[in-house]
Amino acid sequence: MVAQSESIRPAIRAVHQITTGYVEQHEEHRYGSSKPLMWWVLTSRSWVKAPITAYAFEHRDGLILFDTGVDPALVSDPDYISSPIGRFILNRVFRFHVGPDDALDKKLEAINLDAADVSKVIVSHLHFDHIGGIAHVPQAELLVSEDEWRRLSAPNPERDWILREHIELPGANWQRVEFVPTDDPLLAAFGVCHDFMGDGSMVLLPTPGHSPGSMSMLVRSSGLPPLLFVGDLTYELEPLQNDQVAGIGNAEQLKASFAKVRELQEALPDLVVVPSHDPSASGKLSAALKQH
Repeated sequence: MVAQSESIRPAIRAVHQITTGYVEQHEEHRYGSSKPLMWWVLTSRSWVKAPITAYAFEHRDGLILFDTGVDPALVSDPDYISSPIGRFILNRVFRFHVGPDDALDKKLEAINLDAADVSKVIVSHLHFDHIGGIAHVPQAELLVSEDEWRRLSAPNPERDWILREHIELPGANWQRVEFVPTDDPLLAAFGVCHDFMGDGSMVLLPTPGHSPGSMSMLVRSSGLPPLLFVGDLTYELEPLQNDQVAGIGNAEQLKASFAKVRELQEALPDLVVVPSHDPSASGKLSAALKQH
């Protein structure tokens, strides 16, 4: 966490990392492979452990979340995934280490925040390990890109780990993000953005590839370094720099989004890029926050 003490109230007073358990992925999933996907899913014996992370921002106009982590019911409820094929594949793609205390509301309570105070949730994409806590924030606006939401209407979204029954909750306040042209020279590579707080402090950017409608969030506020939360665009920083794509997703879109992020890094040399499943992200983020 970082707290601000300036005489002029900053847009964002504090940033918190929330780890809602851990997941193991195959190396081929995380770093890519020339092997067919189902081959490594069924035969790989190499695993990499990573955090399942969300982020909370104490903005002067409300408490904002970037993603909500995973629902512990994924582990405790054998029917959390309704599809028998999905349940079969799940345990061959992931190994989860998630307990009851990893629920979003309990994680927020542990850092003296209240889930009832969350006003907006930025959903980087609709995969189950990023929307698992939305039931704990029924009052919040849930912001998702229009392209990502469209996937719900396509055939069999569950095949892409988009679980409709855990997204289309009764009363859930989903708001679809439509990006608009921007003349901000820092965002020239993207061309469009969505300034959802209206003050330039938290700006959404389209970064498709991991999923068709994945988006990232650029944070700029006095007292903070510039921060870019990229969801699952990359699982670690080095692959993004080297155009090394993961074992799932659209490689062409991923590389195009990588290039845009690298251009943003050139424009903002002190930019801190924060992937959601990078074990080193917590230390890097904390170090950057302490320096400001």
